[in-house]
Amino acid sequence: MAELGPSLSNLKDKVDSLYYFRDHFFETHSLDEAGSKPTQLKDGMDDVLKEFSKLEESAVEENRAMFLYQKGKLLNINGDFNSQAETLLSRAVKLSPTLVEAWNELGESYMRKNDWTTARTCFEGALQHHKNKVSLRNLSMTLRQVPASSGEEKINNVEQGLVKGKEAVGLDTTDGQSWSLLGNAYLSHFFQVSQNPKTIKQAMSAYSQAEKDVVAKSTPELHYNKGIALKYEEEFLSALLSFSAASALDPTWADPATQAQQLVRYLQDIVNLSQLKGKLKAKKLSSLISSLDSVKQLGPYSGGSYKSPSGATVNLGLIPFADLKSGVNTEKVILGVVICSVHTEDTVPFTFIMIDKGGTPTVVTTYNLSPGKGVIIGDTVGIAEPYFTPIDIEYQNTQYKFSMVRVESPLVLVINGKKAGRELQAGVQMSTFTKTD
Repeated sequence: MAELGPSLSNLKDKVDSLYYFRDHFFETHSLDEAGSKPTQLKDGMDDVLKEFSKLEESAVEENRAMFLYQKGKLLNINGDFNSQAETLLSRAVKLSPTLVEAWNELGESYMRKNDWTTARTCFEGALQHHKNKVSLRNLSMTLRQVPASSGEEKINNVEQGLVKGKEAVGLDTTDGQSWSLLGNAYLSHFFQVSQNPKTIKQAMSAYSQAEKDVVAKSTPELHYNKGIALKYEEEFLSALLSFSAASALDPTWADPATQAQQLVRYLQDIVNLSQLKGKLKAKKLSSLISSLDSVKQLGPYSGGSYKSPSGATVNLGLIPFADLKSGVNTEKVILGVVICSVHTEDTVPFTFIMIDKGGTPTVVTTYNLSPGKGVIIGDTVGIAEPYFTPIDIEYQNTQYKFSMVRVESPLVLVINGKKAGRELQAGVQMSTFTKTD
């Protein structure tokens, strides 16, 4: 950036100070003061705008483009779209097409009004002048949102967004904002390309790196996105605590509280439906249990062994749900009959409850399931080498206790005596999951 004259230096210092106040607010203020932060920020902005009015003539004489950029940046400070900021920044880049910081700020203005195509042009233009982390991480986010003409193009954009996110982190491995957006890129990849548990773990790793940065750690978006990732790791208590942290940092943002409410409802439904055995009448339930026949209904798993995806022969022994151990139950198979499905606001995972011969219920979460597919009441389901988690958490004085089996691919299921076909397996789309992402 070119050396600034005295008026512009003065204005830049005031803008930088106000951004520092915003980004480090919780180092000097308690969480109880979070609700007053927007008002304090607006008051600060109004004070600095008065300085811009006083010094406008001399600052414009020093460097008109820089004056327009600094004022546009100031007006963008609260994170909402500001049409005046967009106008000022557009003028700035016309006057000085190599002013990368102005291109980035203008791109963020377009992001805030969901004009992802124009935002993309801004960030790509900035990168032609100078490779920088801000353009790269914003381009990563923009690529995930820009309209695509086909599913293939959408997937390519998500993958390219992940590449740009990695490049941004590579330029500065201490920048928590870049790490946070890289976590979002992994999370988007999980939903829109492949629901691979490794991808969720990579997202969690990125969020953990982001939390080492005091500025990133105080952003509600980081905790919200981390909560989303934890939910799909089935770390339910940690997810709820992350949503609570996001709400505490920005009480005006409704999404974290909504996510927490939906997750609590999901957990409560699981507990209730497990205890009530799917609300089925005793006669119906007894009939379903007595229909279980391991010889017929385990299909390819019934002979005491099966061929794994790698082609190896794996021995299998049928066990009741009560004998499941935490983690992967090697060389074991379970069989149950579906007694209900569990409603969730998201399309992932497909959740159902089944009961075994002994009358014990367990919850099954199924990932990578094709939209509209699933199982219905009365279907028998066999699962080889099930991954089991006993859930026992307490949140806001309520206990949630149940057994859960996680299925990463429907292809490992045997439904009504037949191995599930490939038509059951698919990726899943998910809508945006942060204020800006």
